[in-house]
Amino acid sequence: RDFDGNIVEYATRSDGVYILGQLGTNVHIYIQQSPERYSVLQHGWNGTYESIALSSNQNGSLAFLYSSYGQPKEIYFIRNLNKLESAKAITNENKLLTQINLPQNKLYKWTSDVDDRAIEGILHYPPEKFESKNLPLLVLLHGGPYAASTNQFDGSAASLALLEASKGWLVLEPNYRGSTGYGDQFLNEIRYYPLSLPGRDILSGIERLIKDGIADPNSLAVGGYSYGGFLTNWLITQTTRFKAALTGAGSIEHVSTWGTMDLPASISYLFGGFPWEVPYIYQAESPIYHLAKVRTPTHIITGTDDTQIPAD
Repeated sequence: RDFDGNIVEYATRSDGVYILGQLGTNVHIYIQQSPERYSVLQHGWNGTYESIALSSNQNGSLAFLYSSYGQPKEIYFIRNLNKLESAKAITNENKLLTQINLPQNKLYKWTSDVDDRAIEGILHYPPEKFESKNLPLLVLLHGGPYAASTNQFDGSAASLALLEASKGWLVLEPNYRGSTGYGDQFLNEIRYYPLSLPGRDILSGIERLIKDGIADPNSLAVGGYSYGGFLTNWLITQTTRFKAALTGAGSIEHVSTWGTMDLPASISYLFGGFPWEVPYIYQAESPIYHLAKVRTPTHIITGTDDTQIPAD
């Protein structure tokens, strides 16, 4: 009841509910011992805890996955949660990744030019270029929109951040409005403005990186999949700054998306009603009505059997 972040998962036993809660870019372990009591943060490492498994004994041992920007994912074990920072890794599956020169990361903060709303994201620097200036920038947009980029080591095929940073890009993963982990108001502010408002948040972050001398204004690219594709399609109608764009499973006309996807309720909620109730919002927020302004070379990816964002 007191937690203003995002509950990722939970596990229960007789001494309470063990919650993996995302607040900002970190996912920590919390315990709530009864409905009448507040949740208690268990002091561990910053990063992302996952897949918690509990022994059946009260105050007994537990295991979990853990990773952070510079720490690849492993399984950890601890006998006493009060000593969470002393947990030991019981696997070493990603040892190779600790022996190579990987991108370095940090949290980057700015304010949106719409209303001075505080926004943050993760910056991934190329190897040996941490905090360098005038770097080529790739803005990588998470899907959802009710998701977030977090402090974890994600080397999966679904994440390009580490791969592209290793190739020399400075990668920004912005947690624009609509992202989880920043409270209900932050989550819900994109309703009625599902693309234009997060779009302004993102563009404000890019301008701040340029102003700070971190990003090269002549070497900017943008990309995303699913809702990240929605936003990519929108952003290339709002600026000609980008030299290239990559968009996957992204809609450009939302009435047809509402009528053909398998989760139309998500579209009608974001846009504030059905297409016939608020047609002006669907039109104003659809990139198809702004395509004449696009000057960015764009690589488009669609899945022929995608039921959420159909190719046609």
